[in-house]
Amino acid sequence: MTKVVTRFAPSPTGHLHIGGARTALFCWLLARHYGGEFRLRIEDTDTERSRQEYTDSILASMRWLGLDWDGELSYQSRRTDLYNAAVDRLLETGHAYWCSCTPEDVEAMREKARSEGGKPRYDGRCREKGLGPGPGRVVRLKAPAEGRVVFEDMVKGHIAVDVSELDDMILRRSDGMPTYNMAVVVDDHDMGITHVLRGDDHVPNTPKQILIYQALGWELPVFGHVPMILGPDRQKLSKRHGARAVVEYQSEGLLPHALVNCLVRLGWSHGDKELFTMRELVELFDGHNLNSSAAAFDFEKLAWLNAHYLRETPDAELAALVAPFVAKEGFPQATAAVIEPLLPLFRERASNLVELARALPMVLNHADSLEYDPAAVAKALTAEGRTHVAGVRELLAAVAEFSRESAERVIHDYVESKGIKFKQIGPPLRVALTGRLGGPGLPDVMAAIGREDTLARLDRAFGLSE
Repeated sequence: MTKVVTRFAPSPTGHLHIGGARTALFCWLLARHYGGEFRLRIEDTDTERSRQEYTDSILASMRWLGLDWDGELSYQSRRTDLYNAAVDRLLETGHAYWCSCTPEDVEAMREKARSEGGKPRYDGRCREKGLGPGPGRVVRLKAPAEGRVVFEDMVKGHIAVDVSELDDMILRRSDGMPTYNMAVVVDDHDMGITHVLRGDDHVPNTPKQILIYQALGWELPVFGHVPMILGPDRQKLSKRHGARAVVEYQSEGLLPHALVNCLVRLGWSHGDKELFTMRELVELFDGHNLNSSAAAFDFEKLAWLNAHYLRETPDAELAALVAPFVAKEGFPQATAAVIEPLLPLFRERASNLVELARALPMVLNHADSLEYDPAAVAKALTAEGRTHVAGVRELLAAVAEFSRESAERVIHDYVESKGIKFKQIGPPLRVALTGRLGGPGLPDVMAAIGREDTLARLDRAFGLSE
C-alpha cells in the first residue's frame, strides 16, 4: 500500500474552531493508523485578514490536542513562485489562456445567462484569442467542453458533476497571485498528499481541483468530505449555541482528551463504543465508518466526558494540567509536585480544571491568608461550635504522631466522650479548617495541611467568632 499522507490546512484568520479541530483530528488519525505522515500547511494568502497571533493560536491548539505533524510547517504565502510555475506550465501546454475580460464584463455575461435561463458563468470569449500577459489580465483554465468530473468520496460515495456546471475558472489573478484552487492543488501534489479529508463545504471545489490535476497530468488524491457540525437544535453550530474556539475550551478547564473523544464521535463511530484512548483511536480509525449525515454537538456530553477523564487522568499528568490554573488563582509557586498529593481530596468534586484549581486554595493557603465565608462562620461557629473547636484543638495538639488516621481518631474520640453526634462538631471544624461549609473529609484536610497549620487555623477561626 502507498504511504498515506494527509494534511490539515487552516487559514490564520481566526482561532482554531471545533469544525477545524475535528477535521485535523480525522486527518491525523488516518495518517497515524496507516503509519503515514500528517502535514500541516498554513493557508495565509489572505494578507488582509491573516494574523501571526492566529497562526500561533492554531499551532498551540494543535499541540494541546496532541496532534503533532510531520515535516516542516509550510506557509502558502512563501510558495507563490511554485504556483506560478504550474500556471505557466498550463499556459505552455494549452490548458490555460490569458483573459482580458474585466469583472464587470464577467458579471454582465452572468446576468445575461440568468435572464436567458442559463447557468451564470463566464462564456469563454477569450479562449481562442491567443492573448498574452497584460495589465488587468488573468489566466483561466481551459476546461473540457464536455464530459463529467467523477470521483469516489470517502464519505459521500460516488459524485459526478457535468462540466457544463463549471466554467473556465481563474488560476492567476490580475495582481499575479494564484487563486485558492490553483494553490491547493499544487501544494497537495508537492507535499505528496494521498488523502484529502476536509469539510463538505469544499465539495464544490473538488471538481474544479480535479480539472487542474488532470490538466497538469498529476495523480489524484482520494477525497473525503465530512458533514458540518450542527448545534443541539440541528442548525449550523455557532456562537449562539455556545460554540467556542479550542483555545477557549482550554482556558475554561477542559482536558484535551475529553474534547478529542467528543469530536471524534461527531461523524465517526465504532459500534456502540463511546470512550476511547488515543491509542485505541489510532488503532481503530481506518477511514471507514465516517457518517455522511451531519452530527449535533452535545455540550452536556462534553461536560460528562471531561468529568470522566478528570477522574481517570493519572495524578502526575493531572497535576501538570491544573498547575497553570492554580497559578491564576494566586499560587504561582504551587508546582505540579506540590499539587499532586492534594488531588485525591478534590478530584471527585470537580468537573473541570478551573473548578479543581478553585478548590485547592483551601489547602494551599496558610492559616493567616485563608478566606472565610461570613455566612458559614455565622451558621457554624456559634458559642457551642467554638467550644467544640477548642476541645478538638487541644486533643490534636497532644497527638504524638500527626496523620490522617490520628486526626480521624481524635474526632471520633471527642464525639464519643461528649456523647454528641458528628453533625454537631463537623460543620464548625470544617469552617475553621477550610473557611466554608462542604468539601473533603476533615481528616484528609488535616493531613494535607499538617499539624502546624491545622492548629493555626483552629486558633484563628476561634478568634473570628469572638
